[in-house]
Amino acid sequence: MRNVFREEAALFISVIKWVVIATLIGAIVGLSTAAFLKMLDFATKQASSYHYYFLFLPVALVITTIIVTYLSPDAAGHGTEKVIEAIHKHAGRIKPSVVPVKLLATVITLAGGGSAGKEGPCAQIGAGLASIFADILKFDDDDRKKLVICGISAGFASVFGTPIAGAIFGVEVLYAGIILYEVLLPSFIAGITSYHVTKALGITFFHYSLSSIPAHSEAFFVKLILAGIFFGLCSLLLIETMNRLKKFADGIHLPKLWKAIIGGFVLVVLTLIFSNQYLGLGIQTIQSALEGGKIVWYAFLLKIIFTSITLNFGGSGGIITPIFFVGATSGVVFANLFGLDRATFSAFGLVALLAGAANTPVSASIMSMELFGTNMASYASIACVTSFVMTGHRSVYPSQVLAIKKSRSIEVETGKEVETAKPRLKLRRKSLFDAGFRIYETIRKKTNREK
Repeated sequence: MRNVFREEAALFISVIKWVVIATLIGAIVGLSTAAFLKMLDFATKQASSYHYYFLFLPVALVITTIIVTYLSPDAAGHGTEKVIEAIHKHAGRIKPSVVPVKLLATVITLAGGGSAGKEGPCAQIGAGLASIFADILKFDDDDRKKLVICGISAGFASVFGTPIAGAIFGVEVLYAGIILYEVLLPSFIAGITSYHVTKALGITFFHYSLSSIPAHSEAFFVKLILAGIFFGLCSLLLIETMNRLKKFADGIHLPKLWKAIIGGFVLVVLTLIFSNQYLGLGIQTIQSALEGGKIVWYAFLLKIIFTSITLNFGGSGGIITPIFFVGATSGVVFANLFGLDRATFSAFGLVALLAGAANTPVSASIMSMELFGTNMASYASIACVTSFVMTGHRSVYPSQVLAIKKSRSIEVETGKEVETAKPRLKLRRKSLFDAGFRIYETIRKKTNREK
């Protein structure tokens, strides 16, 4: 009985400890997120008041490159990736300089017209503030990691107005296939607190209540599976484009400033050819897609290209908002192909792309409820999980650690970062599915020999 009492006393103290600390972190991150979003809104409105503001994109990328290179290199790219890397490799230690540099660099990138998101900076700023807080309290490595994860959750929850999905995202995004239950309580508290603080400071969020979701049927279920497969392939396209363009940019033997100038001019040319709707956050296009508006079929392809150029040629910002853009617009494409409701499948695409590209099917499914209402939750979860599986052992976050194999027919080493994973087909004698692959390989080799 004494051991039981001691155990419960220790757990009680732990709960109180993390309730207090997570609440403080949530409040701090909520304040910083609100300040960042207000600054970003002011800067983008001022810049967009000039019709050809995007002509200054090369200058914006050069300024961002200078700021990041000389003040805080960890603020480069999309912020969540750097936080994941810090947790896995540096016990959650993040340099304090990252916070102001990331804020300023992202504002300049988005105000100048760069295609990026706003959640990465909020997650990185939140994690950076949590790391500073951990230094003040002299936390050990384990508690520091927990606190930094709370910072991710709080930043994600407050920037999109999704407190539960934000909390889950922070504990799901570190590993592909595992949720860190030990950090669940403080992440929930930090996320919910951050959301309410940001909301109280006047930040508004977009939420749509979809009423046109059809009743469940076998035919609609099949369409959901097909949609999930399609969105998974779109996630794969986004990830591969980002990776290939990064390798291309790294292979250009020029100083970073020249790369920024080249990337900026390419974006200007693409904008003049197509339109400026692929610049910045792209919120208007996302809203139009969710309202069932007509979207050109190649919109999601262009957004992938614009975002890849921005983030690989000197820009700074997040990746989730572009994922929402790609998901919502590709959902319209899928709906048009099969004669379905555009608004409904645009919403499915928005969350399913997040599930696939970030390997976060649980938080994406919950997000569908918080953004679009509980009516679509059961449907969206099917599309999210299918997209997650179809994307394979890849991620927009290269430092994410692979924890599971998504198929017994694929051999891949778990416990390693996604960027180092080398999946290969594993054929099994008793599998009819694998037998089909074996027959295909035999025919292909025989054809090659005959040639």
